[in-house]
Amino acid sequence: MAEWSRPREAGPDPGAAGSAPALPTWLVPRPRLTSRLSRGALGPLTVVVGPVGAGKTALALEWAHTGRLPGPLAWVTCDGRAEQPCVFWPRVVGALREAGVDLSDRVATGEGPRHVAALAGELNEYGEPVVLVLDDFQPAPGSPIAEGVTSLLRHTSGVLRLVVLARRDPPLHLHRGRLTSDLTELRTADLAFDDRETAALLAQHGIDVPRQTVSALRHRTDGWAAGLRLAAMSLEKQSDPERFVAQFAGDDETISSYLVEEVLDLQSPGMRRLLLTTSVLDRMNAELAAELSGEEAGGHFADLVRDNSFLQPVGQGWFRCHQMFADVLRMCLRHEAPGLVSPLHRRAADWLGAHGLLADAVHHLIAAGDWAQIGRLVVHRLAIGQVLGLTKARLSAELLRQLPAELPAEEPELVLLAAAVARVHADDPAYERYMEHAGRLLAEVPPEEDDRGARCRLAHAVIRMDRLRAGGPREAREAAADAESASLRLPHAALVQRPEISALTLAIRGGGELRDGALKAAEAALTGGLKAAGAAGNGALRRDCLAELALLEVLRGRCRAADELTTQATQPPLPAWTAPEPPRSALHLARAWVELARGDPARARRELAHGQAVLAATPDAFLSGIAALVAGLTGTVERGARPGVPIGDVVARARLPRAMLRTVVPACAALVDPSRPGRVAVSAAPETPAGAVAHAERLSARERDVLSRLAQMMTTEEIAEELYLSVNTVKTHLKSVYRKLAVTRRSAAVRRARELELL
Repeated sequence: MAEWSRPREAGPDPGAAGSAPALPTWLVPRPRLTSRLSRGALGPLTVVVGPVGAGKTALALEWAHTGRLPGPLAWVTCDGRAEQPCVFWPRVVGALREAGVDLSDRVATGEGPRHVAALAGELNEYGEPVVLVLDDFQPAPGSPIAEGVTSLLRHTSGVLRLVVLARRDPPLHLHRGRLTSDLTELRTADLAFDDRETAALLAQHGIDVPRQTVSALRHRTDGWAAGLRLAAMSLEKQSDPERFVAQFAGDDETISSYLVEEVLDLQSPGMRRLLLTTSVLDRMNAELAAELSGEEAGGHFADLVRDNSFLQPVGQGWFRCHQMFADVLRMCLRHEAPGLVSPLHRRAADWLGAHGLLADAVHHLIAAGDWAQIGRLVVHRLAIGQVLGLTKARLSAELLRQLPAELPAEEPELVLLAAAVARVHADDPAYERYMEHAGRLLAEVPPEEDDRGARCRLAHAVIRMDRLRAGGPREAREAAADAESASLRLPHAALVQRPEISALTLAIRGGGELRDGALKAAEAALTGGLKAAGAAGNGALRRDCLAELALLEVLRGRCRAADELTTQATQPPLPAWTAPEPPRSALHLARAWVELARGDPARARRELAHGQAVLAATPDAFLSGIAALVAGLTGTVERGARPGVPIGDVVARARLPRAMLRTVVPACAALVDPSRPGRVAVSAAPETPAGAVAHAERLSARERDVLSRLAQMMTTEEIAEELYLSVNTVKTHLKSVYRKLAVTRRSAAVRRARELELL
């Protein structure tokens, strides 16, 4: 459909844009929004909904005077909630006539369904699109005006293009329009100024500030047009604009006076109480609002959501109040009922904590200054890991920043909280003091409080594990054992919700089993820790488990699997290395072994040097032994072919646990197997500690045939049928293959064969 616009040579008189008011000189051009109005006016209904001062009228005026319209424009400024039908309809007819729409005298006066039907009929006879703007349109749902406008819109399809400016959703069956795509909506978030528009507004007042100051002001006002304008007026008198912007908030006198007069003073007593009591919340829903305000005031919540566009939805039934309006409400609450502030925060914390919203609950308890309750909440909900940063979602930074230096020392929960905060701050003296004191208090927990004692002891163990896992393997294992003991006395469901505790405990236990030479137990624990770390969103623990698993695999001779694990351990989104830790040396040592398997001793030397540098800062006897083993193997490879060089001497110097020697020696022998390019021929000396074989013997051609089909997941019977052998003969070949590859299972044989490049 062709657009309609006034002639370019015409002056900017009001009549040129129908009955729209004159264009203000202070208006900030907003083409990104006027273009949306132009597109919306091609359909039957456009609504612009936003709070007082959001710039609804200014935007519509800019569009009316500068946008391209689909037809003549009629502008009606309503009286808000006080609008009467006997006044409203004559205004509509008068505006349409002023815009050039020929209407008969029989629709000039009157109201009711017949009058609306007659007006609709004459608009349809006019035939061309007509734009009708209703500014400050706030009829009550089901009122005669609301029903009349709905009927007019429904019976003038293709002619009337209605644009409604309102502080709340107009009662015009918007859901029906959304379903049929006949509705265009601009809401508070759309009306918010961006940085460019904010800078343009400030420039009108002669204010030139850096871009970051513009952005900060826009953020503090939520892009609210009136707030920005009032701030700009105040900035004209400021000698330090940046400092003013940093402190600018809803308690500024000009802002508070404007909002109290325009919004708060117009509310009913019940709605006012609801607004003030919920102002302590950063976000709210109906149930939480009723909890703070009481059932009677809470019953107004639906009306608040519908009528107050300062309240913005954030999803799943939750809403947040506009930042500056919330500031004003909190200021009024402090002035009118200062004794209510702390109790409201405590009630909010109780509700939020009971509904699993721990971080929000802690935030409110901090505001109430109730540190003892914070300690109880964190410890009893097993959330000490969120303080320590073991989870993706951490507790509020306020907790770390505002914890008082002097705390009451009667309860172990609060002392444990202080110990965790000291751990995060790396304040070792405070950490030691609090942990020692917490241990004394735990000994005094009465036996009848077994559940409380178990939760406190688990928190104590988790803090110790976090502190010791990087530099005290033996003590960390003791703490992990204490954590497992305490966990046995707690409900399984509670622990399932805290995977970070399992991740930390299993990572430490797995590292301990590895150092004892119990490779199977280590693999099970580290794999479980890896899974739990992923569930907790803990990249550091996941990285540590991957590094230890990679080291475990090279000790088994599974270099390809180790290579994959080391790659995973260094890929995003895992965190960058921030401090030298034993797991990092484990990763370097595993990489060095993999490089040897690739036939690149020079790279192996570099990785080994990195690992040894880390070990110099954080000693670990077991990892130092692995480093010595890798160094010996690297030297053996670098010296070249020397048949008969004993593997046993190299392994013996590493001083590894006896339990892992039967696995490590074949892995070392395979690393320098003469059947692989670039490897040195060696044999095991009689003094080999575990009496292991020196290297995998060469497979016969038939054994290779059997092995290749084994890798294809064929059964013994299928292999026998394909090779024209008996089943017993195939079994004999398989036993020989297992013996030569030093394995006991099919899957292990295939994995080892691939590592040795036999497949």
